[in-house]
Amino acid sequence: MITSPEQKIVDEAITSRRSIRAFLPTPVARADIEALLSVASRAPSGSNTQPWKVYVLTGEIRQRLSDEILATYLDPSQVSEHQEEYHYYPQQWVSPYVDRRRKIGWDLYALLGLTREDKAGMQAQHGRNYCFFDAPVGLIFTIDRVMEQGSWLDYGMFLQSLMIAARARGLDTCPQAAFTQFHKVIARVLQMPDGEQLVCGMALGYADHSKIENTLKTEREPVAGFATFLE
Repeated sequence: MITSPEQKIVDEAITSRRSIRAFLPTPVARADIEALLSVASRAPSGSNTQPWKVYVLTGEIRQRLSDEILATYLDPSQVSEHQEEYHYYPQQWVSPYVDRRRKIGWDLYALLGLTREDKAGMQAQHGRNYCFFDAPVGLIFTIDRVMEQGSWLDYGMFLQSLMIAARARGLDTCPQAAFTQFHKVIARVLQMPDGEQLVCGMALGYADHSKIENTLKTEREPVAGFATFLE
């Protein structure tokens, strides 16, 4: 198969996407953010329902949300009162999924010099999620509560389209399920309507390539490991 220049561009945008965990303070222009969201909005959705809703946070409101979540996260008397509204991960882990999860976690901690005994260090690293890893743009994604499972599948295609469009423009992202635990704090700070449910968050900006955590590369199962070809 001959690969065209256009195919190479698309493939590079997809395969170069990684979860970045340290960003430069370089601002992202509002026009560029709007362009990314416009491109991502072409993602497919059942009967063209387009179930995505996005809060774009910069400046003071991004900092306020980060501060309030971190204050809750670091307070043992408060954090236990906050639970996810939906289960992002399985309630009972099995192989190979638990093995992959453990590997990426320990690979990241090893890069950062964190050992299994360093609970405070691991807590601090996890807490960086709530600062959007210092990205200048924080994105919060919500969905109307009336929407069902199919719309959540559509939402994943929207998020992927957004991340690929960002890579094509030299930007990086980190999709963040960590925010789901603090949906009550987010709803209050952003004054979300009761009819909206938090899906996830995302950091958007320019990667700080001087940070060692951004050298983390995850492994992928070969095609033969997940695809069955029938004739």
